[in-house]
Amino acid sequence: MSIVSLMLLAAMASSCIQLCCRRCSGLLRSKITVQYSTQAQHCTAVLTASSRVSNGSSFLAGICAASHTRQRWRQQMCFYSEHKAKPLTAEANRYKDAEELSGSDVVAYKNRLQNATDSLPVTDSQVTLDVDAAKSLSALEEISDEEAVSISVPSALPPATTSLRDYVDKSETLSKLVQLGVNLWKLEQRPNVGSMLLKLDFQTDVAPRLLFLKDIGVEDSRLGYILSTNPFILSEDLENLRTRVNYLRSMKFSSETVASMVSRAPYLLNFSVKRLDNRLAFYQQQLGLSTWKTRDVVARLPRLLCGSLEPVKENLKVCQIELGFKENEIQHIVVTVPKVLTANKKKLTQIFDYLHNTMKLPHHLIVKFPQVLNAKYLRIKERHLFLQYLGKAQYDPTQPSYVSLDRLVTLPDDTFCTDVASATLQDFHLFLKTL
Repeated sequence: MSIVSLMLLAAMASSCIQLCCRRCSGLLRSKITVQYSTQAQHCTAVLTASSRVSNGSSFLAGICAASHTRQRWRQQMCFYSEHKAKPLTAEANRYKDAEELSGSDVVAYKNRLQNATDSLPVTDSQVTLDVDAAKSLSALEEISDEEAVSISVPSALPPATTSLRDYVDKSETLSKLVQLGVNLWKLEQRPNVGSMLLKLDFQTDVAPRLLFLKDIGVEDSRLGYILSTNPFILSEDLENLRTRVNYLRSMKFSSETVASMVSRAPYLLNFSVKRLDNRLAFYQQQLGLSTWKTRDVVARLPRLLCGSLEPVKENLKVCQIELGFKENEIQHIVVTVPKVLTANKKKLTQIFDYLHNTMKLPHHLIVKFPQVLNAKYLRIKERHLFLQYLGKAQYDPTQPSYVSLDRLVTLPDDTFCTDVASATLQDFHLFLKTL
């Protein structure tokens, strides 16, 4: 082989060696953990391939070996100096791991990447969120006695409630009313009453009206009933209350009668003097009664001055048209039993029908004992059937064994059995079981 050929072969071998060494250098920079023995073996393979071009050219092999040795030494020194001067950062480590990642190591890489992310420094926003989460307590978590004592409960009154009992401990007015016997559970069922009571001051609003009621003769035991029925009297002007009491006294109602009327009809003093006067005039004209009889009827049933007049007018027509009583008979019935004026129309007609059509009692006999119209229908029926069973149902005063209608409906069961029916109470109860 000529000298020229040898030189060409040497040049080709040198280019190949440089190319291979550059490749090895790139691999060293990217793949830090690759073993240098692998690079040597690769370069040796290249040299072996080159040596195959010229069998026996030991000179060329020596040149390649020397060049590769110098290049490897230079790369090692550069790598050592570079990594000694500048340590790898976390990002370089993650980049190195990614370079070494193979297709079968994807899951392992993800785990390492997660660990690397967890090791990153925590930001301010993350710290804030973690602190807030740490402060929140579970409802089931136990706390110490010191922590329990330190918990503050607002003492303000509830803004809205369905019961006045939530305010009793905080309101002097409500607590005093409870001591007087006022039924707050009745008042709280009525609209706007609870709000009105909470706005009242006991010393300036409630106490003066309580003293006024005591001054006109109302007993202490009746104060609770009056305020439970009519709490609006606490918002009435005191001067108006005095004026109405003075009017009743001017109409010849005694002080005791006025106190009794107010106790039994708590709304009486809520009406103006004009209305009270109109009511008294109405009953006197409609019933045709004298002044003192009208006053007697109203004193015995004071709610006649408070309630509606429509039921009264209707009952008067029923007594006159449907029941067939005369005007003077109606007057006698009303004076004796004023409740007939406010009785239920159905009940009134039912009792009269049984007395007149079943028991065969004439009108004049019913008028003579008008209390029977205010009795219970079932009581009248049971006792009449028992007397009829015994053969003693005789209500005509002119006949022997006469039974008074008054005693028929007013006596208790045991007295009725012994004095009227001449039987035992047990006999009467056994008879009732047969009905």
